[in-house]
Amino acid sequence: MALRTSRRPLLGCTLGLLACSMLTATVAVAHDSGDDHRAPLVLTSTNNPAGNQVLVFRLSPRDQTLPLTETLPSGGKGGAAGNAGILQFRRDFGAVANYGSNTVTELVREGDFIAVQGNIALAPGCRAPDSVALTQRELFVAGANCLESHAWPSGRLDGTVVPLDDPSAGQVAVGKTWGALTLKSGSVLAVGLTDDGALTGSATPITLPSSADNVPLGAAFWGNVLGFTAAHSPDSFAVIDAAGHVYPVAGPTPSFPSNAPCWIAKGPGNVWYTGNTPDHSISIFFSDGQGGAFYKSVPLPGAPTDLTVSPDGKWLAVIYAASSGAYVSVFAIDSYGGLTLRATSEQLGINSFNGVAISE
Repeated sequence: MALRTSRRPLLGCTLGLLACSMLTATVAVAHDSGDDHRAPLVLTSTNNPAGNQVLVFRLSPRDQTLPLTETLPSGGKGGAAGNAGILQFRRDFGAVANYGSNTVTELVREGDFIAVQGNIALAPGCRAPDSVALTQRELFVAGANCLESHAWPSGRLDGTVVPLDDPSAGQVAVGKTWGALTLKSGSVLAVGLTDDGALTGSATPITLPSSADNVPLGAAFWGNVLGFTAAHSPDSFAVIDAAGHVYPVAGPTPSFPSNAPCWIAKGPGNVWYTGNTPDHSISIFFSDGQGGAFYKSVPLPGAPTDLTVSPDGKWLAVIYAASSGAYVSVFAIDSYGGLTLRATSEQLGINSFNGVAISE
C-alpha cells in the first residue's frame, strides 16, 4: 500500500522520546523503599557511531541518588537520530539497537547487574535499526527499510518482514492484537500480528486528520489503544483504537515551535507522559479510548529525548540534553499520576543519550 511521502522538517524534536500522559482517575500506586527487592536499574545508550555503549544507573530512592554502575560495550555502532525506543527492557531481558552496525544487542539481568548476551543480526537486506519493542515472546525492530519480528529471547527471525519504502521510522509499538509504526513524513502504519504475536507482513496507513499529521514521532499502547504524538501539529497527541478511529487531542499552547510533545510513555491509569523537547518539559495528558485532554507540563533542565515508565508504575525515567551534557532523571509517580523528582545522574562528559529503559 502506498505511503504518504509529504515531508516536513523535524525541527523541534531532534532528540529522542518522551511520554504523553493522562491524568484522570486515582491510581493506587504504593511506594516502598526499594530495599525489599532488587534495585531499580535505569539503562540508556551513548549511541556513539564509533562504538555504542549501554550505561547502567542504580536508583537508590532512599538516598535519592542515581550513580553509574556499569558501562557495557554493545559490540555495535550507534548513530541514530530523530527516533525513540532504541533501548527496551522486559523482565530479565533487554535489547538495544546498533544503528550503524545493523544489529540488536541482547541484554540480560543477573541480580543487580546487566550483561551483554550477544548480538542479533537483522533480516537480510534490512538496515539502520532505530527503534525496538518487546513483548513476552517477540522482539520487533524498525529501521530505514524494514520492520521485522524475532522470537524472544532466542533472537530467531520470526513472522514476515514488512518492507518500508519510507525511511523516516520514528518508533515502533505493539498492543494486544495489532502494532503500529510512526513515520515522521506524516503517517502511522497499523501492522498485523499473528495469533502467536509475530508480524503477519501486513501494514496499512491510518488516515490522520490534518490537525494531527505533522511529524508523528512517539508511540505507546494502552491495551489495544495506541497513543502517539504528532509533534509539530496543534493536536500534538492522539489516540487510535483497534478499528483505526483517530481521536486527536490539542496539546499545550502555543503549539510548535514553542511546544512539541515529541515522545511518549504510558503512565498508570489513564495518564500519558510526553517529552516536550522545545519547551524543556514533560507534558502530561489524560485520555480514555476516544479522546482526552492536556493537563500540564513539568519543567526539565534540558531538552528531553526519550522517557519510560517502570513496570510497576512507580517511576518515570527521562533522558535530556542540557548545555553541560546529557543526564538521566528519575521521578516518583504518585497515586494521581503526579511527578516528583527523586534523582539525577552526574555529568559524564557525554553530549546526548539515546533510549531509556527501567529494569526492576
